[in-house]
Amino acid sequence: MLRRTHEYDGYRAYSYLEADKDYQPFELAKQLDRVPAHDLQLDDQQQARVDRILDEEIVFSLHEHAIVLPEDGGQIRQYNQTGRQRTGYEGLAHSGLTAVIDNFMAGASCITSQHGWKWDDMIYALGFRLADLAKQSLVRHALTVDDILTAKRDGKIALIAGLECASMIENELDRIDMLYGFGVRQMGIAYSQANMLGSGLSERNDGGLTNFGRRAVDRMNKLGMLIDISHSGDQTCLDVIEHSQVPVMITHAGARSVWPIPRMKPDEVIVACAEAGGVIGLEAAPHTTLSDAHPRHSLESVMDHFTYCVDLVGIDHVTFGPDTMFGDHVAVHRAYASNYAQQADEIVEYEKVEYVSGLENPAENFPNIAGWLVKNGYSDEDIRKVLGGNSLRVLAQVW
Repeated sequence: MLRRTHEYDGYRAYSYLEADKDYQPFELAKQLDRVPAHDLQLDDQQQARVDRILDEEIVFSLHEHAIVLPEDGGQIRQYNQTGRQRTGYEGLAHSGLTAVIDNFMAGASCITSQHGWKWDDMIYALGFRLADLAKQSLVRHALTVDDILTAKRDGKIALIAGLECASMIENELDRIDMLYGFGVRQMGIAYSQANMLGSGLSERNDGGLTNFGRRAVDRMNKLGMLIDISHSGDQTCLDVIEHSQVPVMITHAGARSVWPIPRMKPDEVIVACAEAGGVIGLEAAPHTTLSDAHPRHSLESVMDHFTYCVDLVGIDHVTFGPDTMFGDHVAVHRAYASNYAQQADEIVEYEKVEYVSGLENPAENFPNIAGWLVKNGYSDEDIRKVLGGNSLRVLAQVW
């Protein structure tokens, strides 16, 4: 059982409503101990240091899906179509997190339409979850850096509403203002497929940032909305970095030099992002951040990307965006396979897993990351930077 790191009163998502009458219930996956714990073999002194760091420092995940999936993976599409994804409050109470950028798009996959993300879908998903957040006391919807610092002071968790891409704005620039008004503070440019702003990373040809995309970047800069390029094509990434007046982030990706698939970023993009003041958050979605040294996806695979990126751009420009959820992430990939980039097994061979050991969900990610950093001799100052300090520095410039 994971150590609880925040006070939690037992609230469950949408419990202010009546199941079956007000919303469709599902049997949900366990938020804690769904899979075996990842044993880092820390001694008592090392574990005490991890606990102290999690208690004292700002711990910030750049990208998660802090929601609970149905226990039955075959119900994922049906669950998402209701629009009411359940925030995993119990799991978050054990996470050690101070703040998390939560992707609100997963619940907008196909509410009112069968393909892609539509404006109405996004409003449903955003509105339902923010209404539920307003009914509980553990997680606070954060809009500013001060909100994050206040959450740390008060023993709460700051949740930042983020979107993985801007497809739902179509060619309506003012929709960015509307999303900002609804409380969205981070948005990606394109997902795997191209949109009106630029190319996604699965496209055969990357035309870069469009003229409309440049206007969208300008508008996000003026509003103070963090720009993410995790799922954008390489040229689109470089164009966004060059055009933006403030740093941008790669909130959840890895290094293509470590694992050669399109989902990872080439050195050129990682370096350009860092030189403009941004950061890269290392991700852990199943079968992404593997390595030759650790081809079975695990915490150790992800940390191979971490050490590579630190060597490439320095400790001040690297952090973590594990990109996890409570439940069977692999089942999500099966359900929405057509939405993603070219499959990794079409490019390189690797051993498939049912979950990523050590980085399976938001409850275990940062205790294990902190444990790995302690075990491998990183200083408190460097750990402070990569757990949250680097992200806060960038947000202070952008927001």
